[in-house]
Amino acid sequence: MDPKDNLLLAIKEEVINCKKCELYKTRTLPVIGQGNHNAQIMFIGEAPGANEDKTGVPFCGRSGQVLNLLLTSVAIRRDNVYIANILKDRPPQNRQPAVDEILACTPYLLRQIDIIEPTVIGTLGNYATHFILEQFGVAESQLGISQLRGKKFAVKSKQTGKSYTVVPLYHPAVAVYNSHMFDDLKKDFQVIKEVLDTHP
Repeated sequence: MDPKDNLLLAIKEEVINCKKCELYKTRTLPVIGQGNHNAQIMFIGEAPGANEDKTGVPFCGRSGQVLNLLLTSVAIRRDNVYIANILKDRPPQNRQPAVDEILACTPYLLRQIDIIEPTVIGTLGNYATHFILEQFGVAESQLGISQLRGKKFAVKSKQTGKSYTVVPLYHPAVAVYNSHMFDDLKKDFQVIKEVLDTHP
């Protein structure tokens, strides 16, 4: 077994038993993360929704369908990427993540990043973008997603010294509610493809 498999399995067990915030009381299943443990691309969303809570699978609802189309547009297979969220449990009524929930949950995510060591981290939406850019000390971390989308930020892990390229992206949900946004998302996914093409 790949050492990464054991390390990620340990995180899974911890999340299943986690009671660091109140969300464990209302969840059906935690959404720990899914995909290739040696992925070059890691996508980070905000929090599980109703479909994800039922299945434990990230981005399995309408936003997930948009994400799948975007991956197809740049000839990337979903099973070659890794997908996770800022929160592992669904906030009731899909409300926004609370500060204490983010503080409790994101250490798991940061460990997942350090284990998987992707080339590119695609942050989906404001919450994921703000958290990841702030974590890596990027000065623009408080700008809105419309100002950050499609840009490339070279960052380095304090724990491992590993370098990543962070590409902020609109959350796929924006295209669910406004089909015109899909073209903007497609353009930004081309940026991810360009980064991968320069890191074969």
